[in-house]
Amino acid sequence: MTTRRDALKQSLTLAGLLGATGLFPQYAFAGFNRNAFDAKTVNDTLKAYGASAPVESKDVTLTAPDIAENGAVVPMTAASTLPGVKHLLVMVEKNPNTLVAKFDVSDAVEPSFATRAKMGQTSDVYAVAITADGKAFYAKKEVKVTLGGCGG
Repeated sequence: MTTRRDALKQSLTLAGLLGATGLFPQYAFAGFNRNAFDAKTVNDTLKAYGASAPVESKDVTLTAPDIAENGAVVPMTAASTLPGVKHLLVMVEKNPNTLVAKFDVSDAVEPSFATRAKMGQTSDVYAVAITADGKAFYAKKEVKVTLGGCGG
């Protein structure tokens, strides 16, 4: 019978071997788009995902507080009723890195997600739905921050 300790040792050994050969990192980060997370503007982030110019839509909703008393933890909800949504993004325009979260969506997943973001200052927040054909639709809301969360 394999004990939990033995299983853990085997897992660590396998992870070490994969890491030493360089195979583990490329599979672990296969869905990571560094250009999108390093982007400084909303348009640059969308360009990194191959999306067209965004269009405002009532089929995309963003729920966030009007005033965030603590910018270190700002709750947000993004959702869409559009058909064929491939990605749902949450972005904060004036953050050092604009992209806060990216959710991959399939037909089996309802495009409705809740997250928390760190905001350094008052800024526009965007929820962007990118469809399978590369079209981008967004909702926008200004969130006022009284105590900054990004070192402010």
